[in-house]
Amino acid sequence: MPAVFPGTTTATTTVSAVVAVALAAGLLTGAATTASATTTASPVTARETATAREAVTTPVRIHDIQGTTRTSPLAGQPVAGVQGIVTGVRTYGSKGFWFQDPRPDADPATSEGVFVFTSSTPTVAVGDAVNVSGTVTEYVPGGLASGNQSLTQITKPDVTVTSSGNALPAPVTLSEGSVPSRYAPAGDPAAGGSVNGLRLAPTRYALDRYESLEGMNVRVGTSRVVGATDAHAELWVTVKPHENANRRGGTVYGSYTAQNTGRVQIQSLVPLAEQPFPKADVGDVLTGGAEGPLDFNQYGGYTLTARTLGTVSDRGPRPGTTRGQRAGELAVATYNVENLDPGDPREKFDALAGAVVRNLASPDIVALEEIQDDNGPKDDGTVSAEETLRKFTAAIVAAGGPAYEWRGIDPVNDADGGEPGGNIRQVFLFNPARVSFTERAGGDATTATDVVRDRGRAALTLSPGRVAPSDPAWTDSRKPLAGEFTFRGRTVFLIANHFASKGGDEAITSHHQPPTRSSEIRRHAQARTVNTFVKKLLSVQRNADVLVMGDINDFEFSGTTDALTAGRVLYPAVESLPRAERYSYVYQGNSQVLDQILTSPSIKDFTYDSVHINAEFADQNSDHDPQVIRFRP
Repeated sequence: MPAVFPGTTTATTTVSAVVAVALAAGLLTGAATTASATTTASPVTARETATAREAVTTPVRIHDIQGTTRTSPLAGQPVAGVQGIVTGVRTYGSKGFWFQDPRPDADPATSEGVFVFTSSTPTVAVGDAVNVSGTVTEYVPGGLASGNQSLTQITKPDVTVTSSGNALPAPVTLSEGSVPSRYAPAGDPAAGGSVNGLRLAPTRYALDRYESLEGMNVRVGTSRVVGATDAHAELWVTVKPHENANRRGGTVYGSYTAQNTGRVQIQSLVPLAEQPFPKADVGDVLTGGAEGPLDFNQYGGYTLTARTLGTVSDRGPRPGTTRGQRAGELAVATYNVENLDPGDPREKFDALAGAVVRNLASPDIVALEEIQDDNGPKDDGTVSAEETLRKFTAAIVAAGGPAYEWRGIDPVNDADGGEPGGNIRQVFLFNPARVSFTERAGGDATTATDVVRDRGRAALTLSPGRVAPSDPAWTDSRKPLAGEFTFRGRTVFLIANHFASKGGDEAITSHHQPPTRSSEIRRHAQARTVNTFVKKLLSVQRNADVLVMGDINDFEFSGTTDALTAGRVLYPAVESLPRAERYSYVYQGNSQVLDQILTSPSIKDFTYDSVHINAEFADQNSDHDPQVIRFRP
């Protein structure tokens, strides 16, 4: 039935013309409008005061509140009698409801929906026609320092329900043809690179398209999952099934300008206690899609908060495997095992160990990242990881794998970042039946290994040893671990890394375009120290076999990789794969490279595999996929 509203005017009211008078009358404490208020206005008359008060309290439409930019022209101002139909109610987290004007204007840049923050459980229901008064605010999820866009909302609301059971405004369907392929406009240099003040162009840019629908009822049809269900009951789909697709069902992030505009995050408005959220892996299909208000949140940006949610059809691939190495091949892997410590359940150890044996085919050497100390996050000064490694290598033997030995260096307590108290570090596992480790004693947390010439060939002064541990690039970060191995009479140098994380970077949905990637400074400096060390090795022995590997925390096309490879001393082996297969991690629906193995020029003939066993799946033993390289030294 049609919505029933009280008999108030439906005309759009513009308050900017009287803002100066309203300010002078003390009705507004801070205006975010296009009006230019001056302090030299003529004395305020009673008639002008009444006019200002009427302008502030006269009903406005939702599209007047949303405006044509990312921030409301009425931010900070009170509004009264805003009419619409409730399209979604959130009873957990940031409590409130969305409502939408069923009579849209003709401007595609203006949204017709908005969120009402109630702070307590809302008393309205979907389908209610409501009148809302309150204050227009711009809420920045994550705070101003995050760089996130803001969410326009009405706060401190006074809500009147005028009728119930009304039909909802028809949803706007997000589809391949409705979302532009260009991601975002360039930010305004005069505004520090922000796009907040730019008029939305929803037919040109994907972020503008989503912003023009903020708070509105939207839907996606049956869609492919590109980000597995996570611990927060969220998943990602794509409305552009052909956009940078890979054969396993994901969508690949292959450059800073290939953000994959069809990705949409989906949550449920129904509390988990009432309806479990579907478990989905990358490549599965959300049959029936989803419908609900389009929100903006700290973790993922534009998010469809679903009133109705389809079912998951199992279409995704199974965990991957790689072939075993041949007799003359050396197989080397890198694997981030995500804060492994003895307190983890036996199931995690068994699953990780089984992956090493069955999915990675028991490589000759495995460089591990995120091995924690013997009591995990308990911060009592413990730095040894002997118990962690004993438990892990025993699990590998139990799974049918080799009896790996290990080499590593305990860090200074609380000096290498990561989970507080955990003292994560890199460790080499190696199969002594096929590989020998060249022991050069004296390595510790603070002493740097170096390169010397030994009988005409390069050698490390300390093995295992740390690369430039006192360099400021490694402050509160994991120091590189170097080791010297021998395989069939040939020396191979390995440098295991875990570069600084991307923490502090702005999201790709940031109001700065391009976003600020402040964490790169650390990784670039770290990459330069490793590059310098490799150059020293190659200056002593030009044909030395060197592998640089680990959780680089950056893309194959990044400045970090450029710094690692400067002077062509290293080659990112992941680039030997087809572009659609280059990924080791899935973040917000983007399949991307974070884990890498880089080779020195002497390693020309190799096979490389990114073994997809974690990142694409809701059930994970780590959030990273291991990488494997095989070659003949």
